[in-house]
Amino acid sequence: MLHCVFLLSEHGEVMLEKQWMGQQVDRSICSWFWKQLHSGAKGHVPSVIAAPAYYLLHIVREGITFLACARSEMSPLLGIEFLGRVADVLSDYLGGLNDDLIKDNFVIVYQLLDEMMDSGFPMTTEPNILKEIIVPPNLVSRVISVVTGGASNMGRILPSATSSNVRWRASGIKHANNEIYFDLMEEMDATVNRDGFLARCEVYGEVRATSRLSGMPDVTVTFTNPSILNDVSFHPCVRYKSWEANQKLSFVPPDGSFKLMSYRVKNLKNTPIYVKPQLSSGEGVVTVNVMVGIRADPGKPVDSIVVQLPLPPAVASSDLSANHGTVTHNHNTKISTWNIGRIPKDKAPCLTGKLHLAKGLDRLHEYPTLLVGFKIMGVALSGFRNDKVDIEHVDYRSFKGFRALTRAACYEIRT
Repeated sequence: MLHCVFLLSEHGEVMLEKQWMGQQVDRSICSWFWKQLHSGAKGHVPSVIAAPAYYLLHIVREGITFLACARSEMSPLLGIEFLGRVADVLSDYLGGLNDDLIKDNFVIVYQLLDEMMDSGFPMTTEPNILKEIIVPPNLVSRVISVVTGGASNMGRILPSATSSNVRWRASGIKHANNEIYFDLMEEMDATVNRDGFLARCEVYGEVRATSRLSGMPDVTVTFTNPSILNDVSFHPCVRYKSWEANQKLSFVPPDGSFKLMSYRVKNLKNTPIYVKPQLSSGEGVVTVNVMVGIRADPGKPVDSIVVQLPLPPAVASSDLSANHGTVTHNHNTKISTWNIGRIPKDKAPCLTGKLHLAKGLDRLHEYPTLLVGFKIMGVALSGFRNDKVDIEHVDYRSFKGFRALTRAACYEIRT
């Protein structure tokens, strides 16, 4: 069970704390955690850390650190998943996550944490049910609260889902237009070594649904090739036995938007674009030549192509230009960004120029790693595709839709 949750700003300031058990957890644990967080290698701090008296679990979303403390051993995935749900619910309620939004909505955040956990155990975490208990903030409620100081955003009646056989869906839901849409969003992680060979390539994907269906519909989604999926996780509405038996998603959907499932596809053989860098140094100058092109045609245009070149500390200045797109340089972060957009058909985009080393240095000893971004609408690069969507136990005509999006997450080119 969890004893408390702290919300920390990007500077380590404790913005909010919620204690559930009788024994209070001292705030000094946050200082200890912050030191541990910044003493480890950047990006390689474990999500679970053993403190002298507690087990600490944390996630980071939009610069906000969600830190939970447990006195005894527990399933770490339970704690991590709960913190993820808290972050998702707060982002949905507040329209984003940042220090100002948290501080301006202290009361609502405390009320949500009260409903989402009881005595250290997760309770109500479904956003649709929470919105019936705690009304999301709006401009009118904020003005009334400031003027009167007594306005409450707590619902006056029990959530309609309490009278339903399905805890995540209320009974008697009615919509004028009945529709359900699915968004298949994939993020590609890839690493290309200095010899140009693909060392790693995998995809993390999510299927998000938006349901506006009347009554109590039963939805079945089938896919053409579900066997390629790894590390699959589902929304609680999915009947897991049906997936185990025939690789179909069978569920009664919540009303509104929700994440239906997530997955990984490992060991992909190709990336949609190639990036070929050539860097040679001598006499205090580094000559740069980077070429970009389509490696395997995905069937849809590759948009929003961006190549970032983080300059090593030894580089004093840069002079880079491109035959297509624009090149900008941030002097604070020392990152040169080449915005390509879409690759033209008549020429291959090429970045050329020179990097001037600091005085006294003849050659570059630390070569940079290029970061690549792109976006493809209408295609899932993993090959995961929807076959059909069936809706049962309804007596109306419904509209169904499925669309896909792939973008680069951590696409590295080592030089």
